[in-house]
Amino acid sequence: MNDSGEMRVSDAERESAVEWLRVASVEGRLTLGELTERTEAAYTARTQAELAVVTSDLPGVRPAAPASPPAPRPAGQARRWFVAVMGSSKQRGTWRVDKPIGAVALMGDVVVDLRQAEVRTGAVEIMATAVMGNVKIIVPDGVDVELDGVAIMGEKKVQVIEAPPGTQAPVVRVTAYAVMGDVKVVGDSRTKPIKKAWAAWREQWEEMRGELTGEPHHRPIRPPNPAGPGHHSPHSSWHTAGPQHPPQHPPQSGPAR
Repeated sequence: MNDSGEMRVSDAERESAVEWLRVASVEGRLTLGELTERTEAAYTARTQAELAVVTSDLPGVRPAAPASPPAPRPAGQARRWFVAVMGSSKQRGTWRVDKPIGAVALMGDVVVDLRQAEVRTGAVEIMATAVMGNVKIIVPDGVDVELDGVAIMGEKKVQVIEAPPGTQAPVVRVTAYAVMGDVKVVGDSRTKPIKKAWAAWREQWEEMRGELTGEPHHRPIRPPNPAGPGHHSPHSSWHTAGPQHPPQHPPQSGPAR
């Protein structure tokens, strides 16, 4: 008899776990980046044990898979505005998204980074206006981006690795108005990465996958940079732990006597 953890999961169980994650996100327990990452893990889970890891640190009872369509877009709500007039406005790090967002760049630059945001709404709604300026919206790869609007002598585009069709990925809806300016939605692969803490569930997930597939789980180690922070060194790249040998230099001949 198979262990219950080794039983294969069904599509309905995956959808139920994704709905659990969505509820946890609305409650402020997961950032948009964490929600996206765990949603992908839920859809790729093959066994009960793998799926259990995705929600193991979340309270409550797993809800049933949603049978109703997503809630309609909010209308008439107050927005949180980010405005740059001949200057710049940047929103990064951990912050809360509990209402629609407005971004206006008038001969300036606005950056809205959603990767570490706590999204308290079912979807992120953004109205972006760029007049001889630029609005850049950064999202984790794997979200579902819906871009609408117009561009006059400007550009609006999406550069995000989106989730496969048919999955309940987090949704970011952008209405863009670009006049001699740009409105861009970019993913992790198109911008500077952020430092992500390795959560306990992700470590357990990787180790479990390694045991099932027979592949060892290696964790990369970055050696300290003796030159200090901010100094680039050709030996400061990520690599697995192993014996290190100092570089060999030929002896230097002294001045002739």
